[in-house]
Amino acid sequence: MEELYHPKKVEQEAQKFWEETDAFKVDEEPGKEKFYCLSMFPYPSGKLHMGHVRNYTIGDVISRYQRMQGKNVLQPMGWDAFGLPAENAALKNNVAPAKWTYENIAYMKNQLKLLGFGYDWNRELATCRPEYYKWEQWFFTRLYEKGLVYKKMSTVNWDPVDETVLANEQVIDGKGWRSGAVVERREIPQWFIKITDYAEQLLNDLDQLENWPEQVKTMQRNWINKSEGVEFHFRLKDHDGDLLVYTTRPDTIMGVTYVAIAPQHPLALEAATNNPDLAKFLDECKNTKVAEADMATMEKRGMDTGFFVIHPLTNEPAPIWVANFVLMDYGSGAVMSVPGHDERDHEFALKYGLPVKQVISVIDADEADIQEKAITEKGILVNSGEFTGMTSLEAFDAVAEKLTSMGIGEKKVNYRLRDWGVSRQRYWGAPIPMMTLEDGSEVTVPLADLPVRLPEDVEMDGVKSPIKADPNWSKRSYNGQPATQETDTFDTFMESSWYYARFCCPNLESAMLDPAAANYWLPVDYYVGGIEHAILHLLYSRFFHKLLRDEGLVDSDEPFKKLLCQGMVIAETFYREDPSGKKTYFNPKDVRIDIDAHGNSPKAFLNEDGQPVIIGPKEKMSKSKNNGVDPQELIDKYGADTVRLFTMFAAPPEQSLEWSESGVEGQHRFLRRLWKLVHTHVEKKGAAPLNVAELNEAQRTLRRKTHETIKKMTDEFNQRMAINTGIAMVMELLNELSRFEDDSPQGLAVVQEALETAVLVLAPIVPHISHGLWRELGHKDIVMNATWPKLDEKALEKDSIELVVQVNGKLRARIQAAASASKDELEKMAFDDENVQRFMEDKTVVKVIVVPGKLVNIVVK
Repeated sequence: MEELYHPKKVEQEAQKFWEETDAFKVDEEPGKEKFYCLSMFPYPSGKLHMGHVRNYTIGDVISRYQRMQGKNVLQPMGWDAFGLPAENAALKNNVAPAKWTYENIAYMKNQLKLLGFGYDWNRELATCRPEYYKWEQWFFTRLYEKGLVYKKMSTVNWDPVDETVLANEQVIDGKGWRSGAVVERREIPQWFIKITDYAEQLLNDLDQLENWPEQVKTMQRNWINKSEGVEFHFRLKDHDGDLLVYTTRPDTIMGVTYVAIAPQHPLALEAATNNPDLAKFLDECKNTKVAEADMATMEKRGMDTGFFVIHPLTNEPAPIWVANFVLMDYGSGAVMSVPGHDERDHEFALKYGLPVKQVISVIDADEADIQEKAITEKGILVNSGEFTGMTSLEAFDAVAEKLTSMGIGEKKVNYRLRDWGVSRQRYWGAPIPMMTLEDGSEVTVPLADLPVRLPEDVEMDGVKSPIKADPNWSKRSYNGQPATQETDTFDTFMESSWYYARFCCPNLESAMLDPAAANYWLPVDYYVGGIEHAILHLLYSRFFHKLLRDEGLVDSDEPFKKLLCQGMVIAETFYREDPSGKKTYFNPKDVRIDIDAHGNSPKAFLNEDGQPVIIGPKEKMSKSKNNGVDPQELIDKYGADTVRLFTMFAAPPEQSLEWSESGVEGQHRFLRRLWKLVHTHVEKKGAAPLNVAELNEAQRTLRRKTHETIKKMTDEFNQRMAINTGIAMVMELLNELSRFEDDSPQGLAVVQEALETAVLVLAPIVPHISHGLWRELGHKDIVMNATWPKLDEKALEKDSIELVVQVNGKLRARIQAAASASKDELEKMAFDDENVQRFMEDKTVVKVIVVPGKLVNIVVK
């Protein structure tokens, strides 16, 4: 065994062994307990960042631990390969998105291997491969046949110069990222999947997810947002037809003073035909952002249409206004407006001089208050005719019954959740498998013609999708008739919503899934990823799983049993600010920090010019803040095991990890120390088989520390996952080993057990060095297949314990007593202590309190 630790050599040897033996290949083994651990697969952006490293280290540590528990462990890896960044990179680098993507996959795959992650690469998949998206396309056609897919007009961001649809992130300050033109809101036909049909299941089944963070479940509940209310019709005055509205506050119906409709509503368009000012306003509304965060903060604007509704209960007219905050895509595009009891309606009414009427009374609110601020609380109805005096709860039912009896309304459950729009007008995505015939009817692409392949050898002009620009690409035939292939592609959330299931049978050519394999592995036992995916990815995956279940492809209701959302990796920021306030950020490795001897605040200087820079707050590592660290540089300098150890030691998985170069160096010293201790031990030779009965006190003390370490690490893996505290315990064990000097056969035996334990409990975290040290300690099997060390409860028992002795609650002595000492014996030892006797002189003992294993408190007066 070499005396010094050489991480590069150690890691290459371990990785070569894993590669040659296909160590992580796994198959279904009925009868053996399985464990499916999955980390959210990456977008192949080019290089791993520290967020990736942390995510995948956590998953790999969990997988390796479960393997040491004797389970059949599946840990796959693939690539979420479609998406807009590839198109942008293609333009920047003048290369086809496919070529850029595949090159990135190759580079990042090698990085993952260098970090020692135990993936079954036989199951690798990339969502941009036709053999993957073929089955996604097929599944979409099945959903269409079941009536779960439909097409409708929907609003998008439209660049009038480039004549293309823009993603939200391509709209910068209301203008197209490329052309600079003011972006318009335009309606185009798009495909939708009826996720709302599963809203109740998605909501109720959250209760099954006992091992999900409560925060994530709450976010999903709020996103689905089930509400109970009343849907009813307003009759139009002097006009045919009516307006359908939905409200969760029917108790406020008598306070309606106007009705607001969306700018795209048919009544708004009709009113604008004879009103140029209104037509201009509607045109301006085309540029209104529809994200909820924007809607909440934007200026509320509107115009009177000149139309009126008739209140269904008072028969009084109320004006219809167009309002920029009402969305056509939500409900019917019309809302009843009660400015007295809704903040948004109140703001709008005051701005345009519309009446504000109080119909709910609460304590400390009167008629004067209602003109200043809406009363949004529930209370007692006033000014509400036959409903006056009722509580809001009573009025809910009474108003609903009244409208129902009139034949114009009914109680209804609504959800905030909207159907999933899966059409994207971009190129780099899976083509939607639908065709349009000459008569305008739409048909699915038959399975025999799938996949609808996306051409990969294309040139990007940054304006139009290559498959939209090529008139020949969309030409198809269907049963001898000319047909036009859909040129929109799927939302990339489609690919990431079922990849976890395809990993169960990634090479299956005849079907989307093999139910036997899928039901063996699914649901995923442990899913690791960022909190930023709490809603869309995780919600769509849950939805997709239920669709797969209803197709008969899986048996379970939910895809992921346990969810761990790891914290961010944060680092210091350094910048300079010019007179205009623009900040230029510098990477930490380019900055020198000086701390003077007087403890004053540290100062930072740029290495390049020696001039000062501002030390900013610690923030998430990002390109924009230029505070990232290249994992490859760390691997080259310290080795992969050091990087892995730091990511697990610096913080518990759910908390933010603060980057520290000195912390990385500290973990590297720890691994060198572990190597040296093993080297020193194996050089001595002569260890006898461990005989617990023969151990002296010092030997038993070391063995106790060994088994305390086993207990701590096992508890952390099985419960809190605060592996950092377990690693700290291993460090304490090494401290004990460094102080232990006993070369007797039993002395060497307890050292052997301690070192084996350290290697075994660290094996999931630092697999390369553990692979080498396990063999140096005399084992012929490989450490990744070794059994997790067993706890000897008797080894934890102490021969003697230290107790605190108090007199009237104040510390007066510390005594050593046999662990088995009785209460009477402990009292006698406390009373015999000279210092305790000094504080008891001339006093009467009132009471003696003995807390076994902790203290003796003597109360005197």
